[in-house]
Amino acid sequence: MQVRKYKKEDADNVIKIVELEGDEWKAYYAPENVERFKRALGKSITYVAYEGEELCGYSRSVDDNACEIIVCDLLVTPKHRGKNVGSRLMECICSDYPEKEVYVMSDVDEYYEKQEYKKIGSVYEVPNRKKR
Repeated sequence: MQVRKYKKEDADNVIKIVELEGDEWKAYYAPENVERFKRALGKSITYVAYEGEELCGYSRSVDDNACEIIVCDLLVTPKHRGKNVGSRLMECICSDYPEKEVYVMSDVDEYYEKQEYKKIGSVYEVPNRKKR
């Protein structure tokens, strides 16, 4: 398995595996959002994991340009879960940014607890008053 930094030509493969996750990830693959998501992939700290030509998973993180990296997305295809793909993607982030704390925004707490990550606080969505 090869884990490496994201390249622009990976975008369509990432969108395909996101679509497989269903409606929970629709904000990324909905036709009106695809181009914005592709830009986010390119501007973020993004890694991809491939087995041959097949994309197994990806991670997307943001840097606060001070002290921390925040992992926004960590997705491994169902076929490749349980094969340490997620761990390898996280290792890349920690290895490339050893001076920074790494935090994960999660809706899959069980996975991170299994990895023995420490839960610190929580995340809340700020309502967009313009959309109301």
